[in-house]
Amino acid sequence: MDALRSLKVPTFDRLVQEFQKLPSVGRRSAERMALWVLKSPKAQAEALGQALIDAKDKISFCVQCFAYTEEEDLCAFCSDQSRDFKKICVVTQPSDIGKIESSGVFKGQYHVLHGLIAPLDGVGPSDIKIYELKRRVQDKPEIDFEIILALSTDIEGDTTSLYMSQEFENINAKISKLAQGVPMGGALEFLDGRTLALAIEQRQEI
Repeated sequence: MDALRSLKVPTFDRLVQEFQKLPSVGRRSAERMALWVLKSPKAQAEALGQALIDAKDKISFCVQCFAYTEEEDLCAFCSDQSRDFKKICVVTQPSDIGKIESSGVFKGQYHVLHGLIAPLDGVGPSDIKIYELKRRVQDKPEIDFEIILALSTDIEGDTTSLYMSQEFENINAKISKLAQGVPMGGALEFLDGRTLALAIEQRQEI
């Protein structure tokens, strides 16, 4: 791989640099991806490029929960009338929804924060979607909501959970969090479906 750096092919180098911008992709991995593109049929490279363009053009955020949706204002979960809209599971990123769904026990709706409170990184409550959830609940004062915090159990997750429990204290919502089956410092993506299902079923009110 080191020999590739002395090829003096600007277009190849630019392709490697773009791949390096992807999360957790170093120089060597980026070079492998770039070589795969060069070795693949042109139609395959065009299909990849078109998929990237389509993703940017067609996928947006749900206007209610901020999960991903395609060419619709509401995502599939918010528009599904069979789901319990009084129960709202709060997650950090849209990818966490798939993990919750795989547990098979939650049939409510979601709200995506798109981050956690992290003062050392300059991320405060107004930088994530906390107040949007508060307005969502306050817009329906006649309904008693349950807000289930499915956040990581690290410092940022605990800080966010504490802030939200205080922020929602005097409005029409009960705040609960996943049971202690979630290990300290654990993130949803690393939990098996059974552990997550038990953590949801045995959630505790804050």
